[in-house]
Amino acid sequence: MHVFVTGATGFIGSAVVRDLLDAGHQVVGLARSEQGATALKAAGAEVHRGDLDDPDSLRGPAAASDGVIHLAYRHDLLHSGDLTAAGAVDLRAIETLAAALDGSGKPFVYASGTALVQPSGRPSTEEDTPVEETHRSPAEKAVIALAEHGVRASVVRLPPTVHGQGDLGFVPALIGFARTHGVSAHVGDGAHRWPAVHRLDAAPLFRLALESAPAGTRLHAVADEGVPFRDIADVIGRHLGLPVTSLSGDEVAAHFGWLAPFVALDVPASSALTRKQLDWHPSHPGLLADLDEGHYFSA
Repeated sequence: MHVFVTGATGFIGSAVVRDLLDAGHQVVGLARSEQGATALKAAGAEVHRGDLDDPDSLRGPAAASDGVIHLAYRHDLLHSGDLTAAGAVDLRAIETLAAALDGSGKPFVYASGTALVQPSGRPSTEEDTPVEETHRSPAEKAVIALAEHGVRASVVRLPPTVHGQGDLGFVPALIGFARTHGVSAHVGDGAHRWPAVHRLDAAPLFRLALESAPAGTRLHAVADEGVPFRDIADVIGRHLGLPVTSLSGDEVAAHFGWLAPFVALDVPASSALTRKQLDWHPSHPGLLADLDEGHYFSA
């Protein structure tokens, strides 16, 4: 297949591009910068220069493709706390990509998040749908609705922690906060759980969804169903030689900054249906084992 990938130079996207190429697909990757274009060429992919802020730049390569994987996201807006703006940019991009694929029967795979669904007292499953409006829930709903417009659309929900070499997400942020404040912290008793997946396990799931997921499918890229947050804090404290402490109230925002709204979430997630449906079997180290390998603490 000739696949258009947004977010192709990112931490997850670069692994998805590599997996697609290794499986024999051709890839056109979206690049915002010359550095990104160079990286894509070095990987063996074609390059399309464009940007999420210019939705029209997405239309041509999407229409010319055999399928689209949409991974790009304005994480800078997320980190600045402007979640509404980040979600709006994403939704505009989806609408443009969807229009290019309308009625074609081609696959469209969208990267969403497991934390969108938070059922009480149990891990979320692929059958759960967002019950509250968040900055990302309109986008997921829009993608699933594409099944009614002749697009084989599917959603791959990623856990809060996608880990591995080169991670620039939540775990490095937690390590940075610990270094800054001289303490590794969790909220309350730290029993709340985060699911996780290694990026080299997540990448093949996007390819499997592209190749064979039925229209309207929701998938969970989850290997660790729920890692207690205090266990993450303990590993960080041990590797940095810092004490581990519990925070509450205003202390949470003071320590975790932009990440404060997420650190107390209890969002375990199952991937049992995904594993069965697409024969997906994560095999790389889990989050705590990956942290213990030490590469997160080498900088």
